[in-house]
Order: sequence, then structure tokens, then C-alpha cells
Amino acid sequence: MLEIATKTFKELTTDELYAILQLRSEIFVVEQNCVYQDLDYKDQNALHVLGYKNREFVAYTRIFKPDDYFEHASIGRVLVKAEERLFKYGYTIMEASIEAIRKRYDETNIKISAQAHLEGFYNNLGFKACGDGYLEDGIPHIPMLKT
Repeated sequence: MLEIATKTFKELTTDELYAILQLRSEIFVVEQNCVYQDLDYKDQNALHVLGYKNREFVAYTRIFKPDDYFEHASIGRVLVKAEERLFKYGYTIMEASIEAIRKRYDETNIKISAQAHLEGFYNNLGFKACGDGYLEDGIPHIPMLKT
């Protein structure tokens, strides 16, 4: 079971921020063999949803209110540590993120930029494709919307 913490950028401790950046780099740069600029000055405006298993940081998303990133609220940088994926924590962290958007922003419309190979995963969470696929940092993506 995951323990969930939702924090603003200013509420993050230095250790939490370091853990977030390390895991994002581990997954999005090293595992996916994709050189891109992860530090984009958007973290300061995001809410950070952290998932802990037995006090170990294993899952994460960042969320934005409407018009901070897209017209609708949005979820990005979705990740689960590789060895923890078999426990379906992706669903847990996404459900917590959807709920945080509902509670904090009173929003139910959520847009994401999903890696195309994860379309089925996001469909299971109520997201539907809402446009043509595109390349982002050399990885096929698809815009998706949950209403």
C-alpha cells in the first residue's frame, strides 16, 4: 500500500526534492534513454504527489491547476520505480492525483500528454485520446482528456 503526500514546491524538503529529481532522471533520462531538459521551471507552480511504500519514495506525479500548463488541470511526470511497477502503484498515484485536482482545484476535466504506449493504462483511468499523436523528446505521445 502507498502512503500519499501532496505538497507545494515550497513545502518540499531538500531531501524530498532531491529524491524526486533523482527518480525522474533515473526513469525519464536513463531508463528511457532520452536526453531532455527535465528541470523546466514548472515545478515551482506544481503540486507534487509523492507515493511512499514503507517510507521509501517509489511513485510520483506533478499536477497543475487549469491554465498553468494546459487549458484544463493536468498531470505530468507520472512515474513508479521500476521494481515497484508490478504492484500497480501507477493506478494508485494517478487516482490520488485525480482526487487532489478535484479537492484542491474543484476540477474534473484533466488533460495529459501521455506516452503513446501507455494509452491503455490511461484509458483504464477514464482518459480518452483527444488529438493526433506527436513526438515529444523523441518519444511518441498522445494528448488525452478525462472529463
